[in-house]
Amino acid sequence: MQDERVETAAVSTGGRRVQPKEPRRHDEGGGKRPGAGRILLRIGAVLLTFVAALALTLLISLKMVCSSAFPSAQQMFVTTILETGQLKFLASWFLSSEEIQEIVDKNSMKALNASVDTALIQVGGSGSVNVGGESGEEDSGDPIEIVEVAGANYTGTMMIVKDPARVSLATIYPWREVGVPLDQLVASAGAIGGINGGLYNSYNNSGGRPYGVIVSHGEIQYNKPQEFPGLVLIGFTEDNILEIIDISKLNAAGVEELVAERRIRDAVTFQEEASDANNHFVQLIINNEAREMNGMGSGLNPRTAIGQRADGAVLLFVTDGRGKAGHLGASSGDLIGVMQEFGAVNAANLDGGSSSCMYYDGEYLMDSVTFYQANSSWKLPAGFVVT
Repeated sequence: MQDERVETAAVSTGGRRVQPKEPRRHDEGGGKRPGAGRILLRIGAVLLTFVAALALTLLISLKMVCSSAFPSAQQMFVTTILETGQLKFLASWFLSSEEIQEIVDKNSMKALNASVDTALIQVGGSGSVNVGGESGEEDSGDPIEIVEVAGANYTGTMMIVKDPARVSLATIYPWREVGVPLDQLVASAGAIGGINGGLYNSYNNSGGRPYGVIVSHGEIQYNKPQEFPGLVLIGFTEDNILEIIDISKLNAAGVEELVAERRIRDAVTFQEEASDANNHFVQLIINNEAREMNGMGSGLNPRTAIGQRADGAVLLFVTDGRGKAGHLGASSGDLIGVMQEFGAVNAANLDGGSSSCMYYDGEYLMDSVTFYQANSSWKLPAGFVVT
């Protein structure tokens, strides 16, 4: 009897034997199609290749910028990067410490060590009434004025506070690891506006501890003048005069004597140092004398500066930079020029970079240049506020 099983047989066609195709098998899991993992691996490889190519392009570009073939770009890069908080190491990737120091020396600022002559400031007197350096542009008489300033490589905002007694230092004292955004400092002081202040621990945006010296409402809340080299005290006396004082040679006891003798009521510190480790500056104008510069003077970065007119009005100035709105930032020369236009008798540079910010009447007029703090400020331990 013939076997009822169907045998798979080869079929003869034109003298050739053709083996029938195996039936296509479906994935027993019924889920992912065959090769889905392989597709993901390919996508990952493409992305990894793109990132690697981008990083390589960036490194090559930085190496070109840092080469002696482009001296202007090299100087701008080094002076700018040394002013950053956490990217200083990039300069040493391409240049030796001797080469970096040579660039710093060629593009530094001449010393301006004169003491503030308090007789040049008459609070409430007839000081400069120019609002922005334009002749014939009268002071509006408003107690606080906000003026937009545009430069070649930055945009900035000037806050003019007519009564210097309204400017003080708000802090989060007693200190802790994490600080607060500027708007919270302003609110806690019952103020209407403010700017960031001096040196502080900005690592990972912690912001809870200052460096150097902090004086708030006559109380010394932090006193380590030797914590960094070249510290300069910037703040107001009880007579509402802006003082800019080199304290680099003082110890804690010396600071206590200084605060008592000068009757300092509110102050922070920033660093004056030009080296292959840092490139910071403080004094901009002292007793109407503008600081002289060697070469470019400084790099381009977001900036925060403070000044005082002859009539006692306080000038608070903040700029953007580091790519925000396509701007690189302001130089030391930019700050000096703006402060002169607004009539500053004395002026100083404060902490800048990602820390630079200005808050007024419920909104940030200038916020952090970092994208993750785009509508706020970095966390701070202290800031100058306006009540």
